[in-house]
Amino acid sequence: MNTMADTVQKDLIRAINNDALFLPTLPEVALKIRLAAENQDISVSELSKVIASDTALSARLIKVVNSPLMRGSIEVSDLHTAITRLGINYSCNLAIGLVVEQMFHAKSEVVERKMREIWIKSLQVAGISYVLCRKHTQLKPDQATLAGMVHLIGVLPILTYAEEHFELLSDSVSLNHVIERIHPIIGERLLTAWEFPAPLAKVPGQFQDFERQAPQADYVDLVQIAMLHSYQGTHHDYAEIDMRTLPSFKRLGLSFEDGTLVTQMNEAMNMLV
Repeated sequence: MNTMADTVQKDLIRAINNDALFLPTLPEVALKIRLAAENQDISVSELSKVIASDTALSARLIKVVNSPLMRGSIEVSDLHTAITRLGINYSCNLAIGLVVEQMFHAKSEVVERKMREIWIKSLQVAGISYVLCRKHTQLKPDQATLAGMVHLIGVLPILTYAEEHFELLSDSVSLNHVIERIHPIIGERLLTAWEFPAPLAKVPGQFQDFERQAPQADYVDLVQIAMLHSYQGTHHDYAEIDMRTLPSFKRLGLSFEDGTLVTQMNEAMNMLV
């Protein structure tokens, strides 16, 4: 890591430890959706009213329901039907993840482009995590989707910092070094501050630990495998990792033998994009 990247990294870590780094707050609509989700007796109509307050969010949910992996014989055109099709729990967690998407906007074109890149990767990983969870585990697919959507959330404050420090923004190598080293720490801090459940809050900080040991398969395992698959066929270093050797792959009980798993993950990559 070069000198500037090292200096910025130390500054950011110091700011994190002193609670001086600006961490964005979860948008109000996400807080309302979370509150609604905690009501076990909430109806589809009541949840529809909460989500409908954000027209962009409503449109995105309907789009997801009509994606190839989820659509039924009849296309969904209204929010009430979309929530009915998805179920209340999945609708809530997907909606919270999609609200986070609205936070990925920047002032500069360089940062905006980087944020779009990060968000598309997050959606790809979320789609794969959902399918892996539903077909290969007893975990909750709605939680797996949300885990994938927020696994790179720690990049957001770093890019916000970079917009205010042109010397970092103009050096893409240094910026990428800082992101790679710091985003797991910030991501975990951010999700904890947002009061995400512990199994999800730990995902940003642990999904890149390829030797990680755990008593049983969890959301970190799902995101790790989903992330690695999303890089297959690219020049990224992660494309060289043999997933079959990883503890996470074995905990999930996955196999590449008949080609079904690869097909499932390939189809899932564009489920939410």
